[in-house]
Amino acid sequence: MSKIKGIYAASMSILNDDLTLDIKKTIQHAEMVIDNGCHGAAIFGSTGQAQLIPVSEKINLLNHLTSSKHKEKYIIGTGLNSLGETINLMRVSKSLGFNRFLIMPPAYYKYGDKEVIEFYSKIVEVISDCEIVLYNFEKLCGYKFSIECVEELVKKYPKNIIGVKDSSYNLFENLKIDDFSILPGSESKLFKGLQLGCSGIITATCNATSSLARKVYDDFNDGHDQTVNQNLCEVRAEFEKYNLISGLHTYFSKKEIYYKNLLPPLSILNSKEASDLINNLEKLNFSLKNTEAA
Repeated sequence: MSKIKGIYAASMSILNDDLTLDIKKTIQHAEMVIDNGCHGAAIFGSTGQAQLIPVSEKINLLNHLTSSKHKEKYIIGTGLNSLGETINLMRVSKSLGFNRFLIMPPAYYKYGDKEVIEFYSKIVEVISDCEIVLYNFEKLCGYKFSIECVEELVKKYPKNIIGVKDSSYNLFENLKIDDFSILPGSESKLFKGLQLGCSGIITATCNATSSLARKVYDDFNDGHDQTVNQNLCEVRAEFEKYNLISGLHTYFSKKEIYYKNLLPPLSILNSKEASDLINNLEKLNFSLKNTEAA
């Protein structure tokens, strides 16, 4: 087991006009964010419309992802409401050589720590040779990990539970576990998190901010002054005025029209919102040229 460190994008899924998954463009996008500075990418996280894309299309993409030049740098999002589907998607992923998974607890039903521990225990009992990043995002699944729950899972499965993506932000300041990756879900938490001993970030907006986020990360580790962190946080704040998926797809669609395709009920921003977003980003000296691979 090796600790996950660095800047990770929750990579976007690109759709055809008939709203099926565009395999080639989705993989190209993931490779682009890594080329732009990310250490890796999470495939089929929330930003990748994971709960809306059919499992069959996910499996099709995974079969092609094995040929990606960055194959070793992907974390696969396999968390679904169905325990069986979660396990089956992990089995397929493992058969293709992927062994790191981002898993959110099921949504819809109310439950607590005891039930969450049971959920992950069932997974590890079946897929014993795997590495799991817990996904803490109460806004989406209705459950917020407690420090005690994470500690119990790591104690129970130290070789399997290797980290947490903290998008509820109740863990990254106070959770302390040796050789465990703590990855806040926002660039605004990157610098503070690093100061507190966090490993990096996994965020939606790193699809666009990868080079800036990487500089903040590298400057911290090299002991250099922070010269772009404020700009990074301001860019994140502009995207946060909207649904992040809608804002990101609107932003990228200004360069490539196919980014406008989203699965309902998601949609791109209306014309006024889109204009406001692009104009405000430009005022921050941030534009599409910031996301072009070197």
